[in-house]
Amino acid sequence: MLKQRVITALVLLAILLPALFWPEPTPFVLVTLVLIAAGAWEWGRLNGLGQGGSLAAAAVCVVLCAGSWQLGLLAQRLPLLWAVAGGLWVLAGAWLLRAGVAGWPHIPRPVRLALGVLALWIAWLAVAQAKVIGVNFLLSLLVLVWVADIFAYFAGRAFGLKFTKGKLAPSISPGKSWEGVWGGMAGVVVLAIAWAAADGALQARVPSLYSRLASHGWWLLALGAIFLAAMSVVGDLVESLVKRSAGMKDSSGLLPGHGGVLDRVDALLPTLPLAMMLAASVS
Repeated sequence: MLKQRVITALVLLAILLPALFWPEPTPFVLVTLVLIAAGAWEWGRLNGLGQGGSLAAAAVCVVLCAGSWQLGLLAQRLPLLWAVAGGLWVLAGAWLLRAGVAGWPHIPRPVRLALGVLALWIAWLAVAQAKVIGVNFLLSLLVLVWVADIFAYFAGRAFGLKFTKGKLAPSISPGKSWEGVWGGMAGVVVLAIAWAAADGALQARVPSLYSRLASHGWWLLALGAIFLAAMSVVGDLVESLVKRSAGMKDSSGLLPGHGGVLDRVDALLPTLPLAMMLAASVS
């Protein structure tokens, strides 16, 4: 298993890193489009579709992404879209976590499929537009989720259930604790402050998300970082909820040793549009 994880990670890095740092956005946009299409295929499977239906879901997602690209949306300011998408994520996330695993099947399948494909399209549009803005800005979005996850893991292992009596969401993801969530938030706040300071010291040509928020007050930077860290947990829990409802451990086996694409990007799905919403609000 460890060997598979390492090999898969190395292959992904060999593809993603050159695309990420390529001067033009096209390679990165194409690579992420393929990954998002794979995520849409997995979404179809998680919601009871066969191979044909899942491929159709992927095709719809590709059409949405390619159409957005062709229409030039990657270079346009879309504050209303980010605000609507972000607001829906907050409301839907709260409702889904309250309804739990048992509530998911009661949502009509066409609605579930449509919402999932739309969420994937919005996430792709956000990450593609972030790449167009600049690598420093894009990395500040991606690293936030990774740091939140890493700090949550180690804080959960070290302090889990030492300050609280119950798990975060035992029926959805039994391994997660409130202490882990707080650790993730603390890690992200440290990251945000350090990154904003580094931007200033290095006179970054393209400001990160953190510099943009800090320019309106360090309090806004801290609140924004905490909010995004919390929503990354929501994304993770929503995908876990869907997998439990489907009786599946992983979204697929497309990434040997890592599960599926959705298993890797679940926390990014809400945080990407919400980060773009925050960036638009302070621009």
